Amino acid sequence: MNSVSVIPVEGLPLIQAGDNVGRLIVEAAKKQQTPLQEKDIIVVTHVVVSKAEGNIVNLDSIVPSQRAKEIAAQTNKDPALVQVILDETKDIVRLGQNSIITETKSGIVCANAGVDRSNVAGERNVVPLPKNPNASAQNIRQEIKHLAGVDVAVIVSDTHGRPFRTGEINVAVGVAGIKPIRDRRGEKDLFGYTLRIKQTAIADELASAAELVIGQADEGIPAAIIRGYAYQTTEDSAATPLIRPKEIDLFR
Repeated sequence: MNSVSVIPVEGLPLIQAGDNVGRLIVEAAKKQQTPLQEKDIIVVTHVVVSKAEGNIVNLDSIVPSQRAKEIAAQTNKDPALVQVILDETKDIVRLGQNSIITETKSGIVCANAGVDRSNVAGERNVVPLPKNPNASAQNIRQEIKHLAGVDVAVIVSDTHGRPFRTGEINVAVGVAGIKPIRDRRGEKDLFGYTLRIKQTAIADELASAAELVIGQADEGIPAAIIRGYAYQTTEDSAATPLIRPKEIDLFR
């Protein structure tokens, strides 16, 4: 019987702008005696990726627009933070008393355009999503292949809430080397029924599995290795197929 392991990547330093995330993961995995293997899946948080890419914003450097000030008053948020959110936003989906749900410029629908204040040094610093999460995942994947000589998949993850469900889960915002969806339409179930709409969000499920060992607070573990899962490889991968088009989204 095949098994799947989720291994935390421990011992990573606090990431600084310019750091080579792929190299740091290779070195840390080797040091903890779980060197990367062929077909491993590496899940790394978007905060780490954005920090390495220098995508950090100090709120004291932001001049809020009038629109940002109005939304800040409505949502009880810092106007400078709202301006950063607007700068990352293609469309505002919904405003609540304490929430801003947006569609980012890359099409991801999430709270606050994915702008994160957790695990960031500096009280006034925030971290947006990577400018191109799929390209970020591919860069890490290629660096791992160059250094470790193994072909892996890479998922850049973020923590998202869900409509009609309490609590947050990790989802994939960037993908490289893996088909993010397993299309099971046309397969038959145990009783011979032909599946007509079944599509499994593999990349999201793997991102959520990784969060079981990735630390959100004082653990300081921003990456994980998933080993043993048989996935479909591809060189033409992206997280885009996971995004439901607006025209068939029943909640917008």
